[in-house]
Amino acid sequence: MPPVDFRLYLVTDRHQTKGRPLRELLVRSLRAGAPAIQLRERDLEPRDLLSLARELQGLSQQHGTKLFVNDRVDVVESVGAAGVHLRADSLPVSVVRRLLGPTRWIGVSTHSTQDVVEAEKGGADFAVLGPIYDTPSKRRYGDPLGLRVLEEASFRCRIPIFAIGGITPARVPEVRRAGAFGVAVISSILSEGDVEMATRSLLDAMATTV
Repeated sequence: MPPVDFRLYLVTDRHQTKGRPLRELLVRSLRAGAPAIQLRERDLEPRDLLSLARELQGLSQQHGTKLFVNDRVDVVESVGAAGVHLRADSLPVSVVRRLLGPTRWIGVSTHSTQDVVEAEKGGADFAVLGPIYDTPSKRRYGDPLGLRVLEEASFRCRIPIFAIGGITPARVPEVRRAGAFGVAVISSILSEGDVEMATRSLLDAMATTV
């Protein structure tokens, strides 16, 4: 696989759009430059998920964006998505790699340094680590990890790590200093009144930090 070339990873959740249509908000974010989207509507019926994935793949191709599908290798193959995003309890990365081959990215959700280590050993292309800060959507995963875990994981592993959980433009500099390659967000874009501005603010924050 080529190197991961995006630093903002938008994760979908139609329950965090404040009643607005998910598709409409994603189009706005794409127009503002969102480089990668993870389709994560885990409670959708398979037929509806496939239909939405096909639509988003078409939009992604129009805007030069990469589409990832949460956990569903079959949907990735069916729509020609850029890759799959695996949960911590999904199939092993090595198995998914054999199924998808070398031309698609594999991302993995992780909740500890050891999770990132295992994802790297398995052959994942990148890891999403969190929650770094407190955020309602991630409270079921336990207390926030904090920056120290992010620093440790970044020191021990070479694969890109995306920080998730409570990420805002103001927090981008400190997660980048802690070793994050990029950031993954849900509500920081989808729950904002101005989705385009929210997307651009995160992209600008990433562009001005090292």
